[in-house]
Amino acid sequence: MTNRVVVTGMGVISPVGNTIDEFWNSLKNGECGIRKIERFDASRLKVSLDAEVRSFEPKSCYDTVQEIRKSDLYMQYAMGAAKQAVEQSGILTEELDRERLGVYVGSGIGGINTTIREANKLTEKGPDMISPLFVPMMISNMAAGAISIRFGAKGPTLPVVTACATSTHTIGEAYRAIKHGYADAIIAGGSEASINELAMAGFINCQALNLTDNPSEGSVPFDRRRGGFVMGEGAGILVLEEYRHAKKRGAKILAEIVGYGNSSDAYHMTAPDPKGDGAVRAIREAVTEAGITENEEIYVNAHGTGTHLNDVMETKALKTVFGERAKELHISSTKSMTGHMMGATGAVEAIASVLALSEGIVPPTINYREPDEECDLDYTPNEAVTADLDCAISTSLGFGGHNACIAFRKAE
Repeated sequence: MTNRVVVTGMGVISPVGNTIDEFWNSLKNGECGIRKIERFDASRLKVSLDAEVRSFEPKSCYDTVQEIRKSDLYMQYAMGAAKQAVEQSGILTEELDRERLGVYVGSGIGGINTTIREANKLTEKGPDMISPLFVPMMISNMAAGAISIRFGAKGPTLPVVTACATSTHTIGEAYRAIKHGYADAIIAGGSEASINELAMAGFINCQALNLTDNPSEGSVPFDRRRGGFVMGEGAGILVLEEYRHAKKRGAKILAEIVGYGNSSDAYHMTAPDPKGDGAVRAIREAVTEAGITENEEIYVNAHGTGTHLNDVMETKALKTVFGERAKELHISSTKSMTGHMMGATGAVEAIASVLALSEGIVPPTINYREPDEECDLDYTPNEAVTADLDCAISTSLGFGGHNACIAFRKAE
């Protein structure tokens, strides 16, 4: 027998809000978090836009200043979102078996700001001045480790590193671990804090970022004018829990996770397979496992990066999986508002999917103006719509050809 898996807590740190309510209100109202770069002097770069987290206060999620100083920014974002999710879930009861509470939290890049700082210190002051905390603050598993320590989670704990698919994979793998009995609950998601000159220069030079200086044109998924993505940052965390475990303690169930697909393109380091075969397999696996029927109303939170190749390929993939029904899907790319949050993006978009289901509201793809004949589905242009949704799927497609899709069903 396999277990049912439900969502009982969520937390977010994002360019459009640092609580679930702020985040969701921004998405529903089509508010854009893309602005001129403020984090550093970007005068040497060809890009001038990003989607920064604003008004984040790490003191809200740490007990001491010393803990903050020992944590890279990506770890701080992860802890902020995890604290919200754990508190909402109420999972930390006296009866909880901490050996069956896990943490699956990943990052696409990890502590790159710490790496840059210590590399500069090495050049300027020599090796003896490198911080003894450099390695633990830099490595990509440490957000998961810190969350495990903070909440006493002694069960299955691991990060995932699959670029932009990272946190869809962490949620999917956590779902499988609970489904097959390896844990009662897992804190799952991802975090990223890579807005700096080095990372952005790298993405510019591999022709991934949009070079416009107009925020309303920065992230325009599925629009003919699209020219790349806008770099974002933040964290998204969900508490996944075995259904009977959640019911026994009287937890509020936000949604049920019912399907997961994981595949590889085996095609190219950065470009997606234009045929979309890998994406098709991941989406089809999730939809099939979820048992989604022809009569159900479906929301798709698309990967929708706003790059020329991704948006056409993803549209093809949805048509292949759903056939003529693809025209009836409620699709949107919330990256039009949050930018591309890299390793955090899958978890943040999973949260948007759960909220869309629970409230019956499809968030829009904002700044959509010029349809592309190759992207001819309903992308919910510019304004949110109400819909009696039954299921939601969220797709993530990462560098290296990593594809992931998770499916949710509305809470009973």
